[in-house]
Amino acid sequence: MTAPLLEAIQVERRFGGGRTLLGRAKPTTFAVQSLNLSITEGETVGVVGESGCGKSTLARMLVGLDQPSCGLIKMEGRAIQNNDSKQRKELAGKVQLVFQDSVSSLNPRKTIRQILEAPMIHLLGLKQEERTHDLERLMTAVNLLPEFLDRYPHEFSGGQAQRIGIARALAARPKLLVLDEPVSALDVSVQAQILNLLEEIKAKYGLTYIFISHDLSVVEAVSDRVVVMYFGSVVELASAKALFEDPKHPYTRLLFRSVPLPGRKSLFGEAEIAELPDPLNPPKGCAFAGRCDMVSSICKNRKPELEDIVPKTHSVSCFMVPRT
Repeated sequence: MTAPLLEAIQVERRFGGGRTLLGRAKPTTFAVQSLNLSITEGETVGVVGESGCGKSTLARMLVGLDQPSCGLIKMEGRAIQNNDSKQRKELAGKVQLVFQDSVSSLNPRKTIRQILEAPMIHLLGLKQEERTHDLERLMTAVNLLPEFLDRYPHEFSGGQAQRIGIARALAARPKLLVLDEPVSALDVSVQAQILNLLEEIKAKYGLTYIFISHDLSVVEAVSDRVVVMYFGSVVELASAKALFEDPKHPYTRLLFRSVPLPGRKSLFGEAEIAELPDPLNPPKGCAFAGRCDMVSSICKNRKPELEDIVPKTHSVSCFMVPRT
């Protein structure tokens, strides 16, 4: 069996907590809760869920921009220690993040050349000659002209800026790219260009992708497996084909039915779709119980674990879904 490229083991991210000067307990918010995820080299794993479900927090932890409150992240079988700057630097060289807002993620005071050279210098230690060669390679890879290198970010369109963001991620020669809503801010025609570019780059450089998006059609098109998150937890994990053909978790089905389609009237009102638990007062049992049409007494008193309903291929966090 192939060893995972990246693993998240019982990872949590909490905000708040502790005590005030008067000794009163401060409220704690869980952005990500007891999450387990394993990424195999060469695959594309889609991550979907409503706003606030923890997708972006997970992305930041996987690339080392945020530290888990507890749990473990492993890269190629090696645990990454939060307090070890050398290990975090090694992680940055292997895992890179492509941001949603391409323009604001680029330093407006630096030229594209300076932006792309930064990871080459600080992560790879490349000399000038090597950097020059790599700059030409990167600009060719993302279909941009070499003369763009001495321009500034504000001189580019959103699609061009996103290509530069992808080039910056590739400059570190990573093995894995975490793509956080990489096309959601772009026009539809430009989205298709960027998605095609990402497919070409993945094949050319042998990359692995974690593709975070709220656009289910895009996730279905690009993913090998899909992770569905709700209230900081994974509620369903399966191959893209199995998930989109036959979603099992009640939340996944609600999410899919809520997608607007031409000629179809929405099945849910806005208030019903947006009804999320209070993060400062989370429910005792299943976080989705208050919105679920399959809820039973056990759901309100006990939190379900992510378990296989089809061995090693389809996992669901729900008491009411039958196992095979």
